[in-house]
Amino acid sequence: MRERILIRNADAVVTCDPADRVLYNSDILICGNRIEAVGSNLAAGDAQIIDAAGKYVYPGLVNTHHHFFQAFVRNLMTIDRSELTLMQWLDDIYKVFVRIDGDVIFYASAACMADLIKHGCTCSVDHQYCYTPATGKQGVDRQMEAARLMGFRFVAARGTNTLPRWKGSTIPDEMCETTAEYLDDCQRLLALYHDPEPFSMRQIVLAPCQPINCTEDTFLETIRLARSAGVHMHTHLCEGENSSMVRRFGVRSLEWCRRIGFVGSDIWLAHGRETLPEEYALLAENRMGISHCPAPTMLGGSEILDIPGMREAGIPISLGVDGCATNDGSNMLDTLRLAYLMQTFLSKKRGGCPSPYEMLKLATVGGAEMIGRPELGQLAAGKAADLFMVDARRLEYAGALHDPASMLAKLGVTGPVWLTMINGRVVYRDDHLTGVDEAKLLQEGRSAPVCCGIPARPLRPIAVIHNRRKGKCHIWTFSCFSMCRRSSMSLAVPFTSRYLRHNRSMAGTRGRRTGALSTISPAQSWCC
Repeated sequence: MRERILIRNADAVVTCDPADRVLYNSDILICGNRIEAVGSNLAAGDAQIIDAAGKYVYPGLVNTHHHFFQAFVRNLMTIDRSELTLMQWLDDIYKVFVRIDGDVIFYASAACMADLIKHGCTCSVDHQYCYTPATGKQGVDRQMEAARLMGFRFVAARGTNTLPRWKGSTIPDEMCETTAEYLDDCQRLLALYHDPEPFSMRQIVLAPCQPINCTEDTFLETIRLARSAGVHMHTHLCEGENSSMVRRFGVRSLEWCRRIGFVGSDIWLAHGRETLPEEYALLAENRMGISHCPAPTMLGGSEILDIPGMREAGIPISLGVDGCATNDGSNMLDTLRLAYLMQTFLSKKRGGCPSPYEMLKLATVGGAEMIGRPELGQLAAGKAADLFMVDARRLEYAGALHDPASMLAKLGVTGPVWLTMINGRVVYRDDHLTGVDEAKLLQEGRSAPVCCGIPARPLRPIAVIHNRRKGKCHIWTFSCFSMCRRSSMSLAVPFTSRYLRHNRSMAGTRGRRTGALSTISPAQSWCC
């Protein structure tokens, strides 16, 4: 017999249904993994009661683009996206990614899922393209392990990089696969994990990383396999690579996709910020969606996606957190508010912007539709029991509770939510993950052999770079999550040498001035 739960007397239920109903002093009756009814004074019967007095209830947020494995480069100032172009950043960051192992993927995934759950996200796509000698082909397997532990609804986008570095990619040779290797693993994952049924907790998406780092054959074979298996496809596009695509192929990214047939309603793109108005028709005609990731746009000082123009053209839009390397977090509520504020910044120039509630629908219904999950993103009879609650009785909300539908995007929620439910199960409540020993996981994650086998220690400066032109000194510190004194490789050199070249700088270590960066040894550069 399926368990019944009655969420009783919520101050407000923001349904995000087609009628955009906001129900006050209402109940939600849940049977098993789906919603049976939403309304007032619902009969409890034998249902377990959750008292929702003082709470606002929302559909679970759907995150359509992430990179869990990057969690261990959060706050890594040595490779700061704000200081680099996309291509520079890709070239530098992969020198870190190449050292990731299976334990990193597991604990990073658990950390990201915890962050998502605590901030109202109940389903996430993760674009896993990090395959190193240490991970083997087990990247998605370790993510599935974490998703089962956390009770999280998970869509694994199996990525790959197949273009060798000598042919122009930004990928270290150790992280390149052949198209055949990628396809073999995709078939394995589809057979092992993909559940196409409504309300499923795990699905597989095929997702070559991006055209600049994959062969054309990889995309062609992805189309063939995905459509024969009936699964969606995903990739990065129009995020800063267009100039490289023009040099390599003579056309922009979207035109290249059109030429090879990588178009359709079963495909959505990450970022899309470089998309030109004259390219909107191609996306709209094919119902190709865009996962808008506001954090990397801000961090990179990039173009702000024209959501009003794209929606008017008929392009589906959803929201994504993006990887921790360009976000430093996995907070969908933060992503939602940031996306709204970015749109308001250009509202006068563009003749308006989406309302806060419209932005919420991009993060709920919009995300659900983009990944082909119509049972998600709404609070209505027959939909999945995926939801979260905000305690509106907190002091910080005094005088600000005028519109529950607008609150998340306009006001923001600065801390964790009160409760999160996924598939009819409470996975987080009142500051506690249920069924998970969070302290144990935290300790394991901190002590795990993260790439080189030792726990991280406090940062300390390794180089002082003097900028004569600006009269400033920059002290660079390096996280030691992935390297130690035993490392034979220094990532300090490629990063800081850029500043030496462009700023006629001098470098020093541990307060001792020197005339050349070469005096920094590998042992000094990663000070574990």
